Amino acid sequence: MSRRCELTGVGPMVGHNVSHSNIKTKRRFLPSLASTALYSESLKQSVRLKVSKAALRTLDFKGGLDIYLLKASDEVLSPRAQKLKRQVKARTSPAADQAAA
Repeated sequence: MSRRCELTGVGPMVGHNVSHSNIKTKRRFLPSLASTALYSESLKQSVRLKVSKAALRTLDFKGGLDIYLLKASDEVLSPRAQKLKRQVKARTSPAADQAAA
């Protein structure tokens, strides 16, 4: 299981621990991930994704999972999130066509 956010694509970064005597040793900065159940309003079901805490705050700010997925680029989304995005897009486009008629 990779330590990568499924919505933003953020993963581990590398850097240095710097001691008082300025000796540098390698270390990894891991993202703060949480496995959460997110509710999709268009699919009317909850989906379990491994998401960073910063992405959770962004979801709240943007207005939900569906809106975030439709605006996100496919390069940063995981394959599971891309599949979810296709399902949301397919579910919302006929509803928009019926509302316009």
